[in-house]
Amino acid sequence: MSPPSLGFKLGKTEAYIVDLLREKGYVHLTLFDPEIKDPASLARLAKLSEEMGTDGFMVGGSTVYFREMMDEAIKAIKSVSSLPVIIFPSNITSVSPYADAIFYMSLLNSLEWWFILGAQIHASFLVKEYGLEPIPMGYVVFKGETSVAAVGRAFPLPESKPAIVASYALAAQLLGMRLIYLEAGSGADSPIPPQLIRIVRKAVDIPIIVGGGIRSGEDAAEIIRAGADIIVTGTLVEQAPERLAGLVKSARMAARERPPAITRYTGQMT
Repeated sequence: MSPPSLGFKLGKTEAYIVDLLREKGYVHLTLFDPEIKDPASLARLAKLSEEMGTDGFMVGGSTVYFREMMDEAIKAIKSVSSLPVIIFPSNITSVSPYADAIFYMSLLNSLEWWFILGAQIHASFLVKEYGLEPIPMGYVVFKGETSVAAVGRAFPLPESKPAIVASYALAAQLLGMRLIYLEAGSGADSPIPPQLIRIVRKAVDIPIIVGGGIRSGEDAAEIIRAGADIIVTGTLVEQAPERLAGLVKSARMAARERPPAITRYTGQMT
């Protein structure tokens, strides 16, 4: 029996993601930090990532202080690929008119009001003016030594207490957010533990994104089997892009071993 509709209509990018979840059971997104690579290098890596099987791109970084950096990075990616580009914002300086969508997200375990709701208020009219598609998302950070934890003043959630993490995720769902992102942090030495993902999966119906520390096909397969719907890799593509094809293949095979992810998701397609 199909779940009831929540009454909202999905935008083009979110509908694309939902379609992929229905078709193959998972989505892979490549994350680019405009500070780390110049536009020409980003274009080259974006083209290579698409050839190796990525489904779309996220652009953002914890210390992006100038919108021009975002503009140039997004334009470079779009010059070589028609896959959607989603802003992964760290602040209002991340809001660019050249992207397809923006993860309109709240850093739920931040100690600063600004990252929970303040930046979202200040950026709201920019998002509307630019015609960006907002995708509501709850965001939680784990590793305290990462850039995102430091800049966002995040109180790191304990990996050893999965019920606490699940309560954050469920709160995001009940507040109407349509995705929950479990973030180990860029450059993290290890990904989110599978057991933690399993507990969160039991608590929520919305798609789960997992990012940070995913460097191998084994990592990706474990995370998908545990219940993640979307996996994000960034450092891997920057340092060893030739390994992406194997990672995507492993994720695809793991997704075939479990029930279709999108049966949990509701909403009206445009």
